[in-house]
Amino acid sequence: MPYESTLQTVLDREPEPTGGTVGTDVDYESDGVRFRGYLAVPAGTSGRVPGVLVVHDWLGVTDATRMRCDMLARLGYAAFAADVYGADVRPSDAEAPDVAGRFYGDQEAWRARLGAALGRLAEEPAVDPDRLAAIGYCFGGSSALQLARTGADLRAVVSFHGGLQTGPAGEAERIGAKLLVLTGGADPHVPVESVVALEDELGTVPSLDWQVVTYSGAMHAFTVPTANTPEYGAAYDERADRRSWTAMKDFFAEAL
Repeated sequence: MPYESTLQTVLDREPEPTGGTVGTDVDYESDGVRFRGYLAVPAGTSGRVPGVLVVHDWLGVTDATRMRCDMLARLGYAAFAADVYGADVRPSDAEAPDVAGRFYGDQEAWRARLGAALGRLAEEPAVDPDRLAAIGYCFGGSSALQLARTGADLRAVVSFHGGLQTGPAGEAERIGAKLLVLTGGADPHVPVESVVALEDELGTVPSLDWQVVTYSGAMHAFTVPTANTPEYGAAYDERADRRSWTAMKDFFAEAL
């Protein structure tokens, strides 16, 4: 079934492959908590393909998250939407800050749930477990970077307008993935001080492969077609959306 028009327009930037794609909800469990993610894969492919974990924004697994999974499947990847919150937690706009805030305040639980989702992706028969990546949007961008900090077996990590947290001394040395951080130059939620602090931290590890791209004039949530609250510093930016997606594709072509 097609998505609503704003999401469908973004999805259709990637042509539907000849064999099509298949998307389905996936239930999984970790530490007694039930989760519901979403898996999109190219249809009719033989052999295994790289797997990409897609981490949602602070609203949880929504159509915006599923649409990005479908886009990745159109590119030939197996994409799995992680459910950080739990299957029964889909907050409203008003509730989302509190729900997301619980994980910012409990890093251990946050990272454990991300690890469980990555493990579930790696179990998929269509996925090559030696070629894994993670991406995320807003809260999900922060999440993807947190997962990288655990030393997870990832080749590549991409953060789209995610919050940029630094870690304790030496933590960056655990990161094995190549990093691509895509941020907005007019994002009040990710000030330039946060960008510089992250760059300074990553720069302490000479072997780490990382890059930061800043899109001029782009606010928070610049890839979210429905974002339209500039008074709160969040708005869709089609140019930054297109450029950041292209940057991700080029990055994956090299890393995966």
